[in-house]
Amino acid sequence: MSAGKKILSIVGASGYAGGEFLRLALSHPHLEVKQVTSRRFAGEPVAFVHPNLRGRTNLKFIPPEKLEPADILVLSLPHGVFAQEFERYADLAPILIDLSADFRLKDLDLYRKYYGEHPRPELLGRFVYALPELYRERLKEADWMAGAGCNATATLLGLYPLLKGGVLKPGPIFVTLLISTSAAGAEPSPASHHPERAGSIRVYKPTGHRHTAEVVENLPGKPEVHLTAIATDRVRGILMTAQAFLQDGWSERDVWQAYREAYGGEPFIRIVKQKKGIHRYPDPRFVQGTNYADIGFELEEDTGRLVVMTAIDNLVKGTAGHALQALNLRMGWPETLGLDFPGLHP
Repeated sequence: MSAGKKILSIVGASGYAGGEFLRLALSHPHLEVKQVTSRRFAGEPVAFVHPNLRGRTNLKFIPPEKLEPADILVLSLPHGVFAQEFERYADLAPILIDLSADFRLKDLDLYRKYYGEHPRPELLGRFVYALPELYRERLKEADWMAGAGCNATATLLGLYPLLKGGVLKPGPIFVTLLISTSAAGAEPSPASHHPERAGSIRVYKPTGHRHTAEVVENLPGKPEVHLTAIATDRVRGILMTAQAFLQDGWSERDVWQAYREAYGGEPFIRIVKQKKGIHRYPDPRFVQGTNYADIGFELEEDTGRLVVMTAIDNLVKGTAGHALQALNLRMGWPETLGLDFPGLHP
């Protein structure tokens, strides 16, 4: 281990979320990845599962039972597993980062509504929601962090400044999410089978999406928000659009002011609203592989209808990237460390 580096291990590193955190951590100057687990691929080299990491690491996957103590433990397990085996993993590291939905919510009733009974309800509220744009100061002191859901991240980042600034009329907000295939995880299913998914734009969750709980719990005033999820055949990326109405007498200038006040100093938020050209609004293509969230909007002047758009990479800003950003805050490192990839074009 290099002097001064923190030891980090990843549970469930063969999946997309854990693999993405591994990709980012291997390039981080203050982290030393010690162990990565996978039951299915135990004994196999990391590059067998993640060929993009060829030549970047000599690590091999180990079964979870062989985990040793570390400074930081990242958990990328199926929903419900970490909560059921909490003590086993909590004893291995003082800093825990959970990428599942187990500890994202504080409200037990909300959890029950969207997920069912929680195996460890007394732990809800002990984890800090790892979205730096909303909870930066709390994350600086958090030993236990819960990564936000990718759809919730896109929705929250787009809407938070508007509700905080009182720009929107009270009333329902309707959100549509165009979601990539990797958001479903690495385990195949009939819905992710290539002949079924390729070329498809399929509504798979018109109502009752689980990430609604995170959105409602973390938006100012707990507004009425309705999510509809649509599966596309993109491998990475989410495009969120939300529709709401401005307060009477308010204008586009007020929308700009709300975003500037909330995000003026944010390193990974870009407001995308150009008057000409073909790239006038956010597009997931241009944030692929990055920790950026591109946010745009358009106001229908005669009705006051506001359309908000957010584009993110679901595996970076939507999962591993904002979690690493939160870890940087907790450790007192520069917030952008290991996350400054600008994306590709074309």
